[in-house]
Amino acid sequence: MRAEIGVIGGSGFYSFLDNVTELQVDTPYGAPSDSLFVGELAGRRVAFLPRHGRGHHLPPHRINYRANLWALRSVGVRQVLGPCAVGGLRPEFGPGTLLVPDQLVDRTKTRTQTYFDGVPLPDGSIPNVVHVSLADPYCPVGRGAALKAARGREWEPVDGGTLVVIEGPRFSTRAESVWHAAQGWSVVGMTGHPEAVLARELELCYTSLTLVTDLDAGAESGEGVSHEEVLQVFAANVDRLRAVLFDAVAGLPAESERDCSCAGALGGMEPGIRLP
Repeated sequence: MRAEIGVIGGSGFYSFLDNVTELQVDTPYGAPSDSLFVGELAGRRVAFLPRHGRGHHLPPHRINYRANLWALRSVGVRQVLGPCAVGGLRPEFGPGTLLVPDQLVDRTKTRTQTYFDGVPLPDGSIPNVVHVSLADPYCPVGRGAALKAARGREWEPVDGGTLVVIEGPRFSTRAESVWHAAQGWSVVGMTGHPEAVLARELELCYTSLTLVTDLDAGAESGEGVSHEEVLQVFAANVDRLRAVLFDAVAGLPAESERDCSCAGALGGMEPGIRLP
């Protein structure tokens, strides 16, 4: 069972695939968040993975990000779309804004964010020390496909911006939010890291699509964001986001036409482990 494109996101997206097969995948890093749901979409083979599990039971800091990306690569995926809900850090990035970031800031605390940690794998292979470049954390080709797909759905996306990722599961204090905005960052979320880093280490193309569900605490003067507010805004926009994702999938290049630098991220460095 093979796929060429992966989508890490909401657990309902895969219900729109044709000929769906549920596939359980084992990895050297434990179990991924859920099964992979592999099917056809716009003539492409796509694997969907519910980031938080089908019951949304995994908080962001307990997601097994390494297993998730490894599982996708093991079935043939080489390009990944990672939609996520975020808070806006500027008044102009209000609820319903779709922002396709081009930069990332990590403010998490406990997440393992590399495959090259020197810990032997069950097959006996030992990761070497490898330093990948993350100057530009997102695939330029994937970003272009996402932006084109959104514009085709009459949803004017924000082209570029910085996603700052916090540990969660709590939301930011007002002081933290004001500080994030003062740095010039655009949106804040809990799940965009370490997905982008791990994808780069596996030489996968990774593109984030962020849907603003609220203005973060320091960007407005109300009581601050609530979980219920986030869910309501996401539900109101999920059909439109799903349509954009599907059009983006159709717009991604075939594997034989992939010419971005993501595919050569290791630059000839020997990882010491057998990549799937």
